[in-house]
Amino acid sequence: MQLFVNDLTVMDFSYLCPERGMVGESWIVDVILDGDLNEESMVQDFGKVKKDLKKLIDEYVDHKLLVPADHPSAGVRHEDDSEQVEVQFSCDDGDNILLYCPADAYAFIYADTISMASVRDYLREVIAIHLPDNVENITLNLRTEVIQSPFYHYTHGLKKHDGNCQRIAHGHRSRIDVFHDGEISEASQKYWSTRFSDIYIATQEDCIDYDKRQMNANVSDPDAYLCLAYEASQGYFEMLIAKKRSEVIETDTTVECLAQFIFNEEKKRVPAPRIQVMAYEGVGKGAIVGE
Repeated sequence: MQLFVNDLTVMDFSYLCPERGMVGESWIVDVILDGDLNEESMVQDFGKVKKDLKKLIDEYVDHKLLVPADHPSAGVRHEDDSEQVEVQFSCDDGDNILLYCPADAYAFIYADTISMASVRDYLREVIAIHLPDNVENITLNLRTEVIQSPFYHYTHGLKKHDGNCQRIAHGHRSRIDVFHDGEISEASQKYWSTRFSDIYIATQEDCIDYDKRQMNANVSDPDAYLCLAYEASQGYFEMLIAKKRSEVIETDTTVECLAQFIFNEEKKRVPAPRIQVMAYEGVGKGAIVGE
């Protein structure tokens, strides 16, 4: 007997890629459980599946930075006297991405690339040990939202957030709808999908001087890098990323602030009497700013 649950949850996370750098993603999770009927004549109660499996996925992947631990350019250093973990990663173009964060900010995937297959295998191993005795197998289907219009991948951190959004490197795959005088503007959608392609969006007040960093790692050309740091309820977060892979804004980087930022930039760029921006944060949620 098989039990299936589609759209179980959406994983919003970022991962390290040698070609693209730091990539924000949003993957939808479907699940199938194989097993015998239990004493309730069920493979498992739907409510329990949704609650328990979502909790595991949130704990192990959601709002984390996924690191391909077997990639030759990935380096990981665990501090002996704290929960801090330092990660070093080199991109194919020579750029470095360096992080110094609490251990819970990362998921270490023991593969040389982050892909749906490697993440699916990782999650299967995690979930398998928590399944009830009557469940023999679990199948996970990971997929992206079908978006017919331009979209972008971005990474950020929200230090004021009480939950896991405070982690400095988590992200989203997001559509962007821009309207000029009530009509969709394909040109503006393309502009923002290009400008925010695989981008890290930082808050100005989180930028620190390179010499004030706490991580051990260094880069040969500090002026080419953005150094970010903040203290949040989950601990101290610090990151170095190339300036060409980032954009700094004056406000926080919540989706509400990003929608306002895009709206303000559109007002400067385009002489349209009325502009409206619908900025998405992952799948099916976001913020609207307009006239």
